[in-house]
Amino acid sequence: MTMIFVLLFLLILAIPTFSTLGCFAVVVGKKASYDGSVIFGHNEQDGGERILNFRKIPRIEHDPDEVVTLVKGGTLPEVPKTYSFIWSENPGLEFSDVYINEWGVAVGSDGCGTKEDSYDELVARGDITDGGIGYLLRRLIVQRAKTSREGIHIAGELLNRFGYTDSGRSLVVADPNEAWILSIIRGKHWLAKRVPDDEVVILPNVHIITDVNLDDTDNFIGSPDIIDYAIKRGWYDPSSGKPFSFRDAYNPPNLVLWDPRQWRGQSLVTERTNDIPETEQLPFSVKPDNKMNIKDVITILRYHGGIGSLCAPPTLEGAVFQLRNWLPPDVGCVDWRTSAEPCTSVLVPWYLGISGVPESYHKPVSIDKQLSIEHHMNPPEGTFDYDPNHTWWTFKRLQDLINSDYQNLISKARGVWDKFEEKLFNEQAFIEVNALKLLSKDRELAISDLTKYSWEISDKAIEMANSMYEEMSKEKA
Repeated sequence: MTMIFVLLFLLILAIPTFSTLGCFAVVVGKKASYDGSVIFGHNEQDGGERILNFRKIPRIEHDPDEVVTLVKGGTLPEVPKTYSFIWSENPGLEFSDVYINEWGVAVGSDGCGTKEDSYDELVARGDITDGGIGYLLRRLIVQRAKTSREGIHIAGELLNRFGYTDSGRSLVVADPNEAWILSIIRGKHWLAKRVPDDEVVILPNVHIITDVNLDDTDNFIGSPDIIDYAIKRGWYDPSSGKPFSFRDAYNPPNLVLWDPRQWRGQSLVTERTNDIPETEQLPFSVKPDNKMNIKDVITILRYHGGIGSLCAPPTLEGAVFQLRNWLPPDVGCVDWRTSAEPCTSVLVPWYLGISGVPESYHKPVSIDKQLSIEHHMNPPEGTFDYDPNHTWWTFKRLQDLINSDYQNLISKARGVWDKFEEKLFNEQAFIEVNALKLLSKDRELAISDLTKYSWEISDKAIEMANSMYEEMSKEKA
C-alpha cells in the first residue's frame, strides 16, 4: 500500500501543470443517463482577475453583404440568420466562453497542450492562414448548427480554412441526441470522436482520444491526414508495430499514462476507486455502474480535495446542461448553472426557452457591443472591479469567505444549498408539465412563465447567498 502512494506522488510530480489545472468536463451519453438525456457538465477554470457575464442573445437577421471578422483579421461571409443562444462570457479571454443555442447545441472547451510548433512557424509554412481562428469558433458553431454533428462539420470547415491559433484544445459539442469531443491541434489538424451513448467521458486538460477510424463516419470526423501528418513529423512510427494513438502522437512528450483528474472522475462514475494504470492509458470513456442524473454530474464537478481535485477557487462557474430529445428544446434543455465555484454555490435552472436573464447577470452594455470582438478582447476599465450589483460577485464573495475557513464553513453552506437544490429537482416535473400544456396553446405565455420561474429561483438564490454571507461573516468576526 505504501508503494502505491509513493507511485501516486511521483506520478503527480511528473505531470505537466496544464494537465492538472484548468477546465474540466463530464459528458454522459443518453443511454448512460437515468432519464435518457445527454448531460454535459463543465467547470470553467481560469486564473487572474476575472468575471463572468451571463446573457440570452436573440436570433439576429444579417444583411446579404455582411461578413464575420475574426480576432486576427480573417473574414468569412455571415449567414442570413444566426440562432439565439445563452452565453457565459469570460471578458478578455479568447478561449473560455460557454454556449447553448436554441436547438440545444451546447459548446464548452478544455485547453490541451500539444507537440505542435508555434503560431508564427505555422503562419510561415501556411498551416495558419488569414490570421487563423480562435475566439469565434465556438460562437459560430452555436450561431449556425442545429445539431452537434453539424457543429463538428462547421468547425472542421473553419479549421481547414483558417487553422487554429491556440496551442491545442478539446471542445465538447453536445445536443439532445449525441455528444462529441473535438480535439484540435494548432493549425489545420483536428479529430472528433463521438461519445458512446452508453458511456461517460471525463475530459481534463489533455487530449484523450486514442483510436482513429475515419472510415467509421458515425463515430469519427477529422482531418484526412491526421495519421500521415503525425508520421511526417516523427510523432508516430508505423514500423513500431503499435497501433496509432492520437493521444500519444499529439500530446506533449512528457505526459504520463494517466491524468489524476480523469482518473478521479472515472472512479466517481464507476463508483469505485479504479486501479492506477501502470502500463496502459486510461480509456476514452467508461460505463457507469448506475445510470447518472444531474445530481451525479454536479457531485463530480464539486469533488474537492485529495488526488484529482476537480473543484477549486479558479472555477468561475459550473454548468450542467440537461439535453432531452423527447421534449421541445424550450422545455427539454436546461442550463443548470452555478455562479462561481460549484463547491460553495448552488445550481439554478435556466430553461432554454427563457426570453432573457436579469440585468444583474451582465454588465450594462447593448447586445451589439457585447458581441463585438473589440469589446470582448479589450474589456473597459473597471470590468473586473468588485461590483455588489453584479450577481457573479454575490457568489464569488461567498466563495472567498467559505474558502477562508473551508473545513468549518463548507458543511453549513452545503446544508443550505443541498436542501434548496433538492426542492428544485423535486418540482422540476411539475414546472415542465405546466409549461408543456401552455406551450401547446400559447408559446408566448409559456415562455413568459418559464422566464418568470427561472428569474424567481435566481432571485431566491441571490437572497440566500447574501444572507449566508452576512451570517458567516458575523460568526467569523
